[in-house]
Amino acid sequence: MDIFVILLSLAFLMLVAYRGFSVILFAPVAAMLAVAFTNPNLVPVFFSGIFMEKLAGFVKLYFPVFLLGAIFGKLIEISGFARSIAYFIVRLIGEKRAMLTIVLICALLTYGGVSLFVVAFAIYPFAVELFRLADIPKRLIPATIALGAFTFTMDALPGTPQIQNIIPTTFFNTTTWAAPWLGLIGSVLVFTCGMFYLEWRRKAAMKKRQGYASGIHSGDKPGRLIQAGSGEGILAPVAVAFLPLLLVGVCNKVFTLVILNLSERRFDFAAIGLADIPPLEVPKLAAVWAVSGALIVGIAAVIFSSFKTIQKSFRKGTQESIGGAMLATLNTASEYGYGSVIAALPGFKQINKGLAHAISDPLINEAVTTTTLAGVTGSASGGMSIALAAMSDTYIEQAARHGIPNEVLHRVASMASGGMDTLPHNGAVITLLAITGLTHRESYIDIFAMTIIKTVVVFLIIGLYYLTGIV
Repeated sequence: MDIFVILLSLAFLMLVAYRGFSVILFAPVAAMLAVAFTNPNLVPVFFSGIFMEKLAGFVKLYFPVFLLGAIFGKLIEISGFARSIAYFIVRLIGEKRAMLTIVLICALLTYGGVSLFVVAFAIYPFAVELFRLADIPKRLIPATIALGAFTFTMDALPGTPQIQNIIPTTFFNTTTWAAPWLGLIGSVLVFTCGMFYLEWRRKAAMKKRQGYASGIHSGDKPGRLIQAGSGEGILAPVAVAFLPLLLVGVCNKVFTLVILNLSERRFDFAAIGLADIPPLEVPKLAAVWAVSGALIVGIAAVIFSSFKTIQKSFRKGTQESIGGAMLATLNTASEYGYGSVIAALPGFKQINKGLAHAISDPLINEAVTTTTLAGVTGSASGGMSIALAAMSDTYIEQAARHGIPNEVLHRVASMASGGMDTLPHNGAVITLLAITGLTHRESYIDIFAMTIIKTVVVFLIIGLYYLTGIV
C-alpha cells in the first residue's frame, strides 16, 4: 500500500504537468496527498518541516544562477549578439547545410550560458529561413534545435553553466568540470548520432519529395536572415558578439580554481563575531559561486559593449527575465520539495531497498532513477533534484566501496537527467513546439529520437568508464 501511494502521487503529478498546470501549485498538493494517505497527522509537519524547508534551501542555493543566466540570455538577445553569431555561423557553414548550422548556433549559445528557452526563441527565425532555402521539411526544426540546445551542451560538456550541470556539484562536492573526458566523449556521441539521425530523416523526406512546405504549418512565422549590405540592420562585429560567451566560459574555470585553491574548506562565521550563522562548506558552493561570478562578468561585457543598443529595451528585458527566472526557480524548487517529502515516506524506503537489490551497481542505479524521475516530472533539473535529494548519500557510499570517484557520479546524474526528461509533457518541448507553430503529432517523434539517443549514451558512458577507468 505504501508503494502504491507513492506511485499514485507520481502519476497525479505527471498528469497535471502534462495538462499544463503549474507545478508550483500541484507539487505540494501531490506531496501532501501522499502523506495524508500514509499518516494524515503528519501533513502539517511534513509540509513545513520538509517541503518548505527543502524548497527554501533550493531557492537559496540556485536562484542566483537562474536569475543571472536569464538576464545574460536576454541581453545577448536584445543586443543583437545572438543574431550576429547566427549570421557568422551561417556564412561559415553555408545556407544549404541548414541542420548542422542550427545545431552549432544553438550549441554555442547554450554552452556560452544562454538559457535554452532564449536560444529557441532567438534562433527560430533563422531556422525557418535556412530550412526554406534548403527545402527541408519544417517539422524537423524542433528536433534540430533540441539537439543543439537540449542535449550535450546542457549537461554533458564539462564546464557548461546550465543548471543541470550545477545541481550535482552541491551533492557530490564537485565542480562543473567534473569527469571532463567522459563528458566530452558523451557529447561527441550525442552530437554524431543526433546529426546522423537528422540527416537520415532529411534524406528520407527528399526521397518522398517532401520539402519545407510539406505538411500544415498553422503557426508559421517566417524569418529572414539579414544579409551583409542589405541595409536592414547593422550586425555587431562577431568578435564582440562572441566575447561575453567566451568570458563566461573562461571565468567559470578561473573562478572555480581560485575559490577551491585560495578559500578555506569551511568558513566559520563565529570567527568574525557572527556565531548565530551556521558555517558554510565552501566546496559545495564553489560551482554556484564560480558560475554566478562568470555570468556577472558576461552581463557586464554585454552592457559595456552594446549599451546604446540595449538601453531602450533594458528595463523591459530585465523585468521579463527576472519573472522567468523566478518561475523557473520555483518550479524546480517545488519538485525538489516534493521529492524530499516522498523520500521520507515508508514506501520510498521499500522502493530504495528494492532498487538497491535489483540494481546493485551505483552508476546504473543512479542513471535509471534519475532519468525515470526526470521523465515522470517532465523536468531534467526537477527529476535530478528529486533523485539526488533522496539517494545521493547512498550513491556516494556505494561508489566509495567500488572505488568510483564522485566526479563520475556527477556526470552520470547530469547526463541522465537530460535523457527521458523530454517526454511529451516536458515544458521545454511544449514551449519549443509553440514557438515553431508545430504540434506533437507533426514533430514530436523526432524530438523523442533525441531523447532515446541521450538515454542510450548515458549507459554507453558508464560502460566506457568501467572498461577504461577514464574520467
